[in-house]
Amino acid sequence: MAQTITANELKTKGVSILEKETSGDTEVIVAVRGKNKYVVLPMEKYNYLRECELEAALLETKRDIKEGKFVKESVDEHIRRITRGWTNLHRQLFETRKAFS
Repeated sequence: MAQTITANELKTKGVSILEKETSGDTEVIVAVRGKNKYVVLPMEKYNYLRECELEAALLETKRDIKEGKFVKESVDEHIRRITRGWTNLHRQLFETRKAFS
C-alpha cells in the first residue's frame, strides 16, 4: 500500500525518506497542503508500467490495422491533414482577438 508523506517531510528529510518508503517496491504519495499531488515510485516499477503502456498501445495499433482503421498517405498529404485543424483554429483565434480589439 502506498505511503503518504507531506511536502514538508520531503523538504526536511530529502531523498532518504523516499529511499526508505519505496524500499518495498511501493510508491510514495506526496501531499501538498493536505492534497495528494505527486507519486514517486521505484525506477523498476516505473519501467514496468511504461512497458505495459507501450504494449497496450501496440495492441491497440494492431487492432486498428486489422479493423482497417488507418490512413495510407504521403508525407505531404499527412502534414496537410494534421495541420488543417490547426489552420482553422488559428483563424478562429485571430478573428476572436480582432473582435475584442
